Amino acid sequence: MSFKWKVTGWIVVVAILASVFIAVHRLHTRNRAMAISGAVIRQDADLRKEIPIADAQISAAHSSAASDGKSDSSGFFRLALGAGVKPGQTVTLLFRHPGYEPLEVNEIVGDKLYVVRMVPIAREADDASHHHNVMISNVHMRYSVKSTAVVNVGSVVKTFQAVNTGNVPCKGREPCSPDGKWKAAIGSISLDAGQENKFRNARAACVAGPCPFTRIESSNYSHGGRTIDVSALDWSDTATFLVEVEVIHPMFSDISRESYPETFGGALNFTLPVGAEAVSLEADLDGTPIVFPLGPNLLLSWADCNVSVNRDQTKAFRCELKPGYRFQDQLPPARSAGLE
Repeated sequence: MSFKWKVTGWIVVVAILASVFIAVHRLHTRNRAMAISGAVIRQDADLRKEIPIADAQISAAHSSAASDGKSDSSGFFRLALGAGVKPGQTVTLLFRHPGYEPLEVNEIVGDKLYVVRMVPIAREADDASHHHNVMISNVHMRYSVKSTAVVNVGSVVKTFQAVNTGNVPCKGREPCSPDGKWKAAIGSISLDAGQENKFRNARAACVAGPCPFTRIESSNYSHGGRTIDVSALDWSDTATFLVEVEVIHPMFSDISRESYPETFGGALNFTLPVGAEAVSLEADLDGTPIVFPLGPNLLLSWADCNVSVNRDQTKAFRCELKPGYRFQDQLPPARSAGLE
């Protein structure tokens, strides 16, 4: 077979493989399931009041969605579409929430973030059934955090020895000197700080004997803890080592903290640090101060609350007023004092 025919054959093979690859890629793209991701928020002229809407039901008309979706506490949703939906195709999305008017939007499927704004249902009819709106004022939050205090309860000073005879060849019998030439010995000591105590700032050093021919072996003692172990290697005559360490007693207590949440329209927003416990909201309802413990179920008689966990593990809370309640316009004490 001539060189010309070989080159032609290879060109044909490459062309066939390329055609097969393109066909497989198109088939994969056609059958790949698309998804729409976005956020559901409240429609309001004041951008500060466009709060996220949790638990909104999202579906696609004409069965173009693989399953229905639901927004989380931050308003985020992800709706998986059917395998037959292609990029550039228009789909009709349906949004439902008890506190908002039903919404139907037409969106083009593509690589973008979708922001959907829902209109809250007018509450005049609900408010009319109440004698008056309950005024909520002086809202502040209390929580506790764990605090650790350390009390120095004493110190420990101990000596130990590594008993050895110098200038004895090692001959491969461990332990040996670092260069493997001389017979060595290991001396050690173990210390216990006692129940609920810990060691801190441990130090060890050779203080007597041929110290240049010794080495502190264990370094874990420097990390402290209830018990520590210190050992040393000696490849000459007997050497003495000194260990000094502080003894501390950790004491735990709860420290109360107070904060003033921000209110935007009919929503209350606040965040809690990692480890916050015993969370409660204190507010005046029609002038009567009341404490409302905010348990794990986030139940309040005057608001619906939800929480989301941030990447740094802090928690963001949002409580939206129920019908018949209204925030009284006011500035928290910190702002009244001119602090911004």
